[in-house]
Amino acid sequence: MSDQEFNPVAGHPVHLADGLRLILAPNPSPMTYQGTNTYLLGHKSIAVIDPGPDNDEHLAAIHAAAGDGDISYIIVTHAHLDHSPLARRLSTQTGAPIYGYGPAVAGRSAIMQRLAGQGLAGGGEGIDVDFGPDVVIASGDCVITDEWTLEALHTPGHIGNHLCLIWGDTVFTGDHVMGWASSLVSPPDGDLTDFMSSCEKLARIDARIYFPGHGAPVTNPKERIAWLIAHRRRRETQILGTLTSVGQTVDQITLAVYKDVSPVLIPAAKRNVFAHLVDLQQRGQITAHPDLQSDAVFTAKN
Repeated sequence: MSDQEFNPVAGHPVHLADGLRLILAPNPSPMTYQGTNTYLLGHKSIAVIDPGPDNDEHLAAIHAAAGDGDISYIIVTHAHLDHSPLARRLSTQTGAPIYGYGPAVAGRSAIMQRLAGQGLAGGGEGIDVDFGPDVVIASGDCVITDEWTLEALHTPGHIGNHLCLIWGDTVFTGDHVMGWASSLVSPPDGDLTDFMSSCEKLARIDARIYFPGHGAPVTNPKERIAWLIAHRRRRETQILGTLTSVGQTVDQITLAVYKDVSPVLIPAAKRNVFAHLVDLQQRGQITAHPDLQSDAVFTAKN
């Protein structure tokens, strides 16, 4: 099923597999596509994966979809405002604990900690600074019931506390892998070096299907991961091709590389460019003057 063919109605459950339903949150935007995909896994003992934004209608839709089932687990892939804020209200109403990798800053790399300490703020979907799980889970940790088992895989890159969740031959990929767009990597919360490493982790899993945080199920996981890695490498080549001995700013590089992007997406494009520049600088391929900052002048090393 393509993203063009996948048209759920917000609040109306969509059956995806035995024991798995999707409820689309009513928060469409250029960054969230049709809206956030909230997943309900299980019949009697239900896990709500990514409750979504703090929205009364969506909360009611989750309860309605659960029916006579018991919402026993709330699992958050990452702390962005379109994925995690409803978790606390849902937990209060059901008594279900919230599972996640940690607060929004958990898993942040050393270079991103430094940039954040120098005042670089996040962009894109917005950070849920109030998020905190009741139960911390990391790679290899499992949530097990009589109906289903989920294994956590830490996949930083889109944000440091991002988790993917493995369910048999299926992976809930959050915002790390989607079919409708490549994932936003926005420093200091996003880290391209980590993102590429996490792609390699996912590539080693023999998955049949991905269920992403936005858009249609990804039915060709291996091909999509390969495309995503190649896409980032192509973008890196484009960025390196813009760098001259005179040096270029993030704004100049973005305009040269993203020639056909809608103006509303240019701020996100600048974030992605800077993420590549940080990665390239850390790998010793470029220099930043006078220091590694979003307003620096970047040149390629000879």
